[in-house]
Amino acid sequence: MESIPSFNACLEQSIIDNWEKEALTDYKGATLLYRDVAREIEKLHIVFEHSGIRKGDKIAFCGRNCLHWGVAFLATLTYGAVAVPILHEFMPEQVHNIVNHSEAKLLFLGDGLGHSLSPEAMPQLEAIVNIQDFSLIVSRNERVTYAREHLNQLFGDKYPEHFSKEHVRYHKDMTEELAIINYTSGTTGKSKGVMLPYRAVWSNVDIAIKVIGPYVEPGTNMLSILPMAHMYGLAFEFLFPFCYGIHVFFLSRLPSPSLISQAFAEVQPSVVIAVPMIVEKIIRKRVFPKIHNRRMRLLLKMPVVNRKVKRMICEQLMNAFGGKCYEVIMGGAALNQEVEDFLRSIKFPFTVGFGTTECAPLVAYRDYRQFVLKSCGAPVARMEVRVVSPDPVNIPGEIITRGVNVMLGYYRNEEETKKVIDEDGWYHTGDLGLMDADGNIFIKGRSKNMLLSSNGQNVYPEEIEDKLDSMPLVSECIVVQKGEQFVALVYPDMEEVDNRNLTRDDLQTIMEQNRKELNTLIPAFCKISAIVLRDEEFEKTPKKSIKRFLYQEPLP
Repeated sequence: MESIPSFNACLEQSIIDNWEKEALTDYKGATLLYRDVAREIEKLHIVFEHSGIRKGDKIAFCGRNCLHWGVAFLATLTYGAVAVPILHEFMPEQVHNIVNHSEAKLLFLGDGLGHSLSPEAMPQLEAIVNIQDFSLIVSRNERVTYAREHLNQLFGDKYPEHFSKEHVRYHKDMTEELAIINYTSGTTGKSKGVMLPYRAVWSNVDIAIKVIGPYVEPGTNMLSILPMAHMYGLAFEFLFPFCYGIHVFFLSRLPSPSLISQAFAEVQPSVVIAVPMIVEKIIRKRVFPKIHNRRMRLLLKMPVVNRKVKRMICEQLMNAFGGKCYEVIMGGAALNQEVEDFLRSIKFPFTVGFGTTECAPLVAYRDYRQFVLKSCGAPVARMEVRVVSPDPVNIPGEIITRGVNVMLGYYRNEEETKKVIDEDGWYHTGDLGLMDADGNIFIKGRSKNMLLSSNGQNVYPEEIEDKLDSMPLVSECIVVQKGEQFVALVYPDMEEVDNRNLTRDDLQTIMEQNRKELNTLIPAFCKISAIVLRDEEFEKTPKKSIKRFLYQEPLP
């Protein structure tokens, strides 16, 4: 195995090499040069040091993407503390649980979230810090308060002349040292904190530099749309470009379609990282209406005109992404087959990768010129992949992988770790797939219960079911996926229905009330679109658990 450099040394070198270049910008907001980022990092290091934060202590983040989120994250890793990113869409109960389970000492919190969280529910925290300006929202430590109130004085005492490149010296991380705990779930009793070592973080960034770097220039732009609390967005929309000298623009507001389109046009990113939903919406709203008419269909049937029309459509679609991107890389969810076939037909430069949080996240990727349609790439450097099947080319089996990108395990959860990492170090993804003779991987389904929303968020049905089970007249339920929506199948408490002499319409009304109440208790990306009533109990295993695989198509 090749020698693995220090990830923090890579960050350090990028800051020094790109000292006067633009680094991070809040779209329609402030910009920091690389030297400004270094200065902000150093100030946070002073706060950490004077507050008694030690190397290995946990520091959590919860907020929308913004440049100060990025600065605080970089300050945490370069100090030698452990970063705990939390999705800002999680419910307060989930945030409380993650902060407590991770044993975080500090919480950096985004605007608009403070009123929904209860500091009393997070007793281990020493302080809650506003991400926007690093002011203190809550402080339970006099040293934290003193350090923040006297920060400029402390900085001036440490650097009486000036702060320069020569002062950029960061924690020297070790290969197996813990860098990030990324939670795949937030509900009490089901938290799984993925422990990612520095080697995995470095490896993902190094892969991106080697496979994308030759085609994009340092100093060009990238747009950060995906939440940095997920490894996909964190690794490839932030850490890779920052380490490569690329200028990152953060969509610090809710990324509506109109805002995304405007940002693409103005930022003109050199590469686009996306979930299929974004690409599909652009195509269905901007492209399909133009070509699904009688005149265009006739033109597309004429060979010579066909090529010109497709070239024009491809150019228009490229312009929708800013006009300068080398390729569009998609992952996190399945790409619609009609859209994929269309993109290939117009020779649009796109590719689909495969990854998982447990691999920080990359497992497979291929550049668009080698990408095989309907696949999700081939194993990346330093990763082995197998399909556990007697005939991996034709018979689907579980996809397993091992290598530098694989996690250390689940934080404080040895039992769950042993379920997914075997004695030989293979991580069992829970995904079913095929692999051809050239190593291309084709996803065929999921062996786990986990569902994926259309924008790539992980959805754990048991967490939703747990809440729905406690609601009026619900005897049994499961949550399944229908297209881009989530549907709850419910077998009612028929005894109670009979006792109350309820009609079918009464029952439907109560279930609709349950649905609305349930949706106030769960994140927006996993809201339930409908409750479908069942007349019979669910079929169960000998252990009395519902046979989920029998109920995957609830609606016609």
